[in-house]
Amino acid sequence: MKNLKILFLGDLVGQPGLRALFAGLTSLQDRTGAHITAVNGENLAEGFGLLPEDAERLFKLGVSIITSGNHIWQRDDIYPILESEPRLLRPENYPPGVPGHGSVVVQAAGTSVAFLNLMGRERIGPSVDCPFRAASKAAAKLSTRTHHIIVDFHAEDVKEKEAMAYHLDGRVSAVLGTHTHVATTDERILPGGTAYITDLGMCGPEGSVIGTLPELSVRRSLTQLPIRMEVLDAPAFLHGVLLELDAESGNAVTIERIRYPWPQDGE
Repeated sequence: MKNLKILFLGDLVGQPGLRALFAGLTSLQDRTGAHITAVNGENLAEGFGLLPEDAERLFKLGVSIITSGNHIWQRDDIYPILESEPRLLRPENYPPGVPGHGSVVVQAAGTSVAFLNLMGRERIGPSVDCPFRAASKAAAKLSTRTHHIIVDFHAEDVKEKEAMAYHLDGRVSAVLGTHTHVATTDERILPGGTAYITDLGMCGPEGSVIGTLPELSVRRSLTQLPIRMEVLDAPAFLHGVLLELDAESGNAVTIERIRYPWPQDGE
């Protein structure tokens, strides 16, 4: 068996992010040799939420798994799709009874690989069930089906993200942070074989404030008024990581940060 290569892209922001994905995903997949691609899609609908037609576009473009977070609930139209489409995830640790599911097991390169979506509780908004307990329970269940388990931990607080990585070290293949839209440079493999990065960054417009118009963010900070943010219409980069996982153990072999289109000095 060959080692498994997984391309996981960060929060996809609005039409600029979608255009960048449309233009570059096939090339990026070919260049990295990725066997399967995942993306956090909760900011595609004008920066807040995901529509059914958005999810359909992503799957047609070659995305296999869509994860999400706190903004997935902002478009009611997506609720039935959360129930019917197993490849579209919402955080596992929402209370019982909410639409959707937080994990899925799919096939890639002749092996099973699981994706688990969790959300943090520190400085992120709605109160959810304990992500650490939910992570342990879900990882134990998924491990009966595969050793390849990828976690999208959608969280604000760095300490909470790093703690989750150590909590799951040796039990999952990777813990990948999303939500802040700013790519971090702390990618590493922990002692137990779990790959980690605090945040994948965003697939969104350059020159923005986490994907939105800078002037609106400045005005909102100066006035403290609830000014609605708008996505900046500008060329976008795709940010994420390429994971290589051992075919037998599921342990991470490498984790490589991705920024695409490739900067000229990175060629």
